[in-house]
Amino acid sequence: MRALRLHELGGPASLRVERVAVPSPAPDEVLVRIRAAAFNRRDVFITQGRYPGIVLPATLGSDGAGEIAALGAQVADRSVGDSVVIDPMLGWGDDPAVWDAGASSILGMPHPGTFAEFVAVPAANVYPRPASLTIEQAAAIPLAGLTAYRALVTRGGLRAGETVLIPGVGGGVQTFALIFAKALGARAIVTSSDDAKLERARVLGADVALNYRTDPTWHKTLRAEAPIDLVVDSSGGDTLAKALDVVRPGGRVAIYGATRPEASIKLFPLFWKHVTIVGTSMGSPHDFAAMLALFDDGLRPAIDAIVTLDDAPAAAARLLASAQFGKIVVRID
Repeated sequence: MRALRLHELGGPASLRVERVAVPSPAPDEVLVRIRAAAFNRRDVFITQGRYPGIVLPATLGSDGAGEIAALGAQVADRSVGDSVVIDPMLGWGDDPAVWDAGASSILGMPHPGTFAEFVAVPAANVYPRPASLTIEQAAAIPLAGLTAYRALVTRGGLRAGETVLIPGVGGGVQTFALIFAKALGARAIVTSSDDAKLERARVLGADVALNYRTDPTWHKTLRAEAPIDLVVDSSGGDTLAKALDVVRPGGRVAIYGATRPEASIKLFPLFWKHVTIVGTSMGSPHDFAAMLALFDDGLRPAIDAIVTLDDAPAAAARLLASAQFGKIVVRID
């Protein structure tokens, strides 16, 4: 089968399409014929060596949708031909509050990923593809959608009528956070350094959109808006410090990433305002099922581009440059 492989570090240019053996499903697994996959920033970080526990060579890709091609010997509740979307969080564990750090992993390194014509995954990790979604739309959802849902709802506790701040809109997770927040009846404030991304965010329902480059004191500008109940942040650094300054007394901050330098924050507003800070990453099977159910009512992911497997290295470079808005989907034909 054809697969997008990484043999050495060096950024997206190190990715190569080559032929490898089709995997055989273990007794509790299914073999999925991947029709579409999608990039996450995790994939790019791996090519750069910016991810823990890198094992090479590797087939990257955490997001995928297709149909079941074969069943493991112990699988009785799935059928060949089922159209499915894959939950990339492997072996979460028994505690819904936190993953099993010793046993869990993510599809797409070290477990072979979805940038391939076939992938073997536990049967428990495949879900029926929502009938309202195309195969490309379904493939765009898994990892970013799961991360956004858990940050926003499970850990962030967002409720209808509240206001959420989503800094750095345009990336996969933050774009899903905006989509989900509006679907749940919340007011959404977004920031970006790109006016075109801010305009696209407004189309998706953003109530306030601020350019943090042209308005470096954007957090002070927000004081004239409604009190901010929740911040969903993936950057850290100065962004997190400003978010803590602007969140309301008793508000919450959910952190799922750190793309900027470590944050230097003032402790006074943290304890004086009784702010709750929570960490989060990926999500449980319950989170995935609840997140996927949101798409039964007409919700759609934001897709930046659909490319072929041969064009995937260039698409990864686009992601590295943060030029995308939403997800970059890869057709696996």
